[in-house]
Amino acid sequence: MLSVLKRSRLKLRLGLGLFNNNIFNINIINIQSQWQFSTQSEAKKADMTTPKSIACNAIDRANDCLREISLDIWEHPELCFQEHHAHKVLTDFLEQRGFKVERNYKLETAFRATVSNSGTEVDALNIGVLCEYDALPGLGHACGHNLIAIMGLSTSLGIQEALLKSNLQGKLTVIGCPAEEGGGGKIDLINAGAFSDIDLAMMAHPSQHNVPKPVYVAMAQVNVTFKGKASHASSYPWEGINALDAAVLCYQNISCMRQQLKPTWRVHGVITNGGEKPNIIPDKSELLYYIRAPCLAELKELQRKLTGCFEGAALATGCSVNYEFDSKCYDSLQSNPVLADLYVANGETLGIEYETDVDRLLKPGGSTDMGNVSKVVPSIHPKYSLNTTASLHTTEFRDLVKTEASHKITLLHAKALACAAIDVYQDTRLLGKIKESFQSAD
Repeated sequence: MLSVLKRSRLKLRLGLGLFNNNIFNINIINIQSQWQFSTQSEAKKADMTTPKSIACNAIDRANDCLREISLDIWEHPELCFQEHHAHKVLTDFLEQRGFKVERNYKLETAFRATVSNSGTEVDALNIGVLCEYDALPGLGHACGHNLIAIMGLSTSLGIQEALLKSNLQGKLTVIGCPAEEGGGGKIDLINAGAFSDIDLAMMAHPSQHNVPKPVYVAMAQVNVTFKGKASHASSYPWEGINALDAAVLCYQNISCMRQQLKPTWRVHGVITNGGEKPNIIPDKSELLYYIRAPCLAELKELQRKLTGCFEGAALATGCSVNYEFDSKCYDSLQSNPVLADLYVANGETLGIEYETDVDRLLKPGGSTDMGNVSKVVPSIHPKYSLNTTASLHTTEFRDLVKTEASHKITLLHAKALACAAIDVYQDTRLLGKIKESFQSAD
């Protein structure tokens, strides 16, 4: 085609006596560009039938519905284990979209929704996609769980359509996970067997940077209660035993100990009960602390150090003390490198640029019960950037996660997750590599 057009233009230029090399070259370049554009357009049309294109198109078509769900959950913040509104909104949507939905699955506000193609056998590859939807006390969705909810929905819609409209073989399980904010909902689900048939699990979390394998640390919470003796604070203070003094001393003991803590350890807490009235010597005080360390072994070491702070404050004030570390410790996150690489490769194809700064890649973040899931099945829990410097658990971040821009970014990363899952469905050897790297990390 190109040679015929070249000869035609050449004859035309010679016949008119206007032949000029520069003009000729420009014309040829224009013809080549038009031909290449036409070829690329045809290739793009053909590519629309591939499983990944099917998945991305499904996510795009659901954009408006997903946006409504995100805003609905944002406008109805619910604390851990109380997410009844979000539970209904998400399960209704999945049921309408053809998933087999089990409401109140293992926990009152958890759910499971499944879909598979017609040729799937019982032992087929089963990929789990996780949703979170609980909020923070006083701050609402300042951790962006409304976006995590639709991240799970959109990823699942893409995978569902790819399974049903292509020759992929496999099963998809969407797990609704309540109470990530301190309640350990995923730990309860693990103990109840919710992940027993899942081959790998994935979700993603909004943040300030695109980090495929973020550092999430182990965490435990501890409630400390001091008991003393009430008395009139003005008439007979010597007859009282001040439990508030014990709480203050405990807080100061821990603060003084911080300079001897490892740089990777964190201890932070609040006094949740300091007494009733200023003219009554408080007979009871309470504190709540979160403690964090890179792994569970170091977390146990940190717990032992804190007990001295608790008991020392009780001894100094004459109070009794009771403390109990939560048995549902959040484990550190173990990102599966093979699965994370698939997510990155697909994300880069979609135009996502991932963080390269070593300090940001290695910076310890918060804690999540997804860490516990990652020790049971191969998992990823990447962070994705909302193009902000605002910290999570702030009003600024809460307001950001309801914007249209944050919504669009979420769906883009959902496509990367869905395409990574499709890679595994398409090549069963990848699952072997994923499980091999998971076992070697134990």
